[in-house]
Amino acid sequence: MDFTETLKLAISAIWAHKLRSFLTLLGMIIGVMAFMVVFSVLQGFNAYIDEKIAGIGSNSFTIQRFNFEDFKDTDTIAEAQRRNKEFTLEDLEYLRGRAVIMEKIGAKAGGNRRTLKVGNETMEDITVDGAEPIIGEIENVDVAQGRYFSDAENNNSMRVAFIGTDVADKLFPQGSPVGQEIDIRGIPYRVIGVRVAKGTVFGQPQDAFVQLPLKTYGSNFGGFRGGRYLYFLATAPSDALFKDAVDEARNLMRQRRKLEFGEKDTFGIVTPDAISGLRDSLFGTTFIVILAVPAIALLVGAIVIMNIMLVAVTERTKEIGIRKSLGARQNDILKQFLMEAATLSAIGGLTGLILAKIIGVIISALFIQTVIPWYAAVIAIGVSAVVGILAGLFPAWKAAQLDPIEALRAD
Repeated sequence: MDFTETLKLAISAIWAHKLRSFLTLLGMIIGVMAFMVVFSVLQGFNAYIDEKIAGIGSNSFTIQRFNFEDFKDTDTIAEAQRRNKEFTLEDLEYLRGRAVIMEKIGAKAGGNRRTLKVGNETMEDITVDGAEPIIGEIENVDVAQGRYFSDAENNNSMRVAFIGTDVADKLFPQGSPVGQEIDIRGIPYRVIGVRVAKGTVFGQPQDAFVQLPLKTYGSNFGGFRGGRYLYFLATAPSDALFKDAVDEARNLMRQRRKLEFGEKDTFGIVTPDAISGLRDSLFGTTFIVILAVPAIALLVGAIVIMNIMLVAVTERTKEIGIRKSLGARQNDILKQFLMEAATLSAIGGLTGLILAKIIGVIISALFIQTVIPWYAAVIAIGVSAVVGILAGLFPAWKAAQLDPIEALRAD
């Protein structure tokens, strides 16, 4: 009996018991769906981190008050707060005046939540922060309308603003916001540009912000302290000189802080590799555990298939006896029941994959972009079929071993 004939028999048997087949498939559907949804979210999270790293450039790094190690526990945080002084603009000028390897150095300030107003329209709880003009180059800022800040606007503390698309759409629904004014704490700021939309991540909008020139932000919001802390972004001229540029920044900051040999750094330097390493250390084991949970559902699905196939063998004992009496070999019976189990599982896997894709679209719209690679889809269908074959192996073997005379006597 060839493959096509075996497949037809398997489909006929499945179709003859539609409700039972559907209930059998539920375990496999839920298992594959849960596994692929979790996998796609994890892939999307990793892609988001990689995109963020790529967005600031592989040759870029951050110089900030704290390092990742400072956040181990409450004691290390408290110690770091006492030890690590806040950055100042004088620190920035010190780095710029002595840097040889570093190519670009710019400063940003932490944001405040403020209420924006244009006419009678308001937006509450919007992040307002500050940045130097060179940050636009370092972070590869994509401008949808207008432009980014100029050095003259920053040096003269001009009241200009660069905004996100959510702010533009809400406060200026009728036309371009460029050239219009936004009121923040009673002070008007002229909009000079709008950033390309970034969407949402984990339900958090990325386009509801206002960015001001750094010196404007500092003078109008009370200086750079507390939540308005300064931090610096720097770039290396090439991949080959990246480590040297990071070492130069560390040495210059140690000189600036007058640290002796062997003393702990009173600042932090964050590189793309450090971000990736932190992600792997924090979520590596967690990802495995998270993926293991839906994998258990696959095991449950396999057990259900094995149970139903054993019931099917019992119900179809007479059918097996008739087929054997007409010349069917043990191998034919074995292939028939294995094919039936594999087909059931493959249908369940395909259905689970389709449902996972639908759920992924919803998650992408509400939280974070999900990713299901083509190879993962192929593996999902293949694994479900293999699980079905393994689950049906014992029932198929049992069916193949039935004595045709005894089988024909069955009711």
